[in-house]
Amino acid sequence: MNAPTDLSMKTDEVLRVELEVFRRQHRDLDEAIEALQAKGTSDPLTIKRLKKQKLRLKDIIRLIEDRLTPDIIA
Repeated sequence: MNAPTDLSMKTDEVLRVELEVFRRQHRDLDEAIEALQAKGTSDPLTIKRLKKQKLRLKDIIRLIEDRLTPDIIA
């Protein structure tokens, strides 16, 4: 997984592309987890590992979204 190490060095355009890639990976992991759980014969350790990857992606997505969303002082 190519996690952004320094968001301040990337342009907004690059971040938007990465955001879509990370969102797609997050959805794919979600579908994989659901499929494994529906199957019923899946390894609990594998599911746990996939869920950790999914959470890590969620954190990265939030960081990028925060960087792309301007702060509005009300």
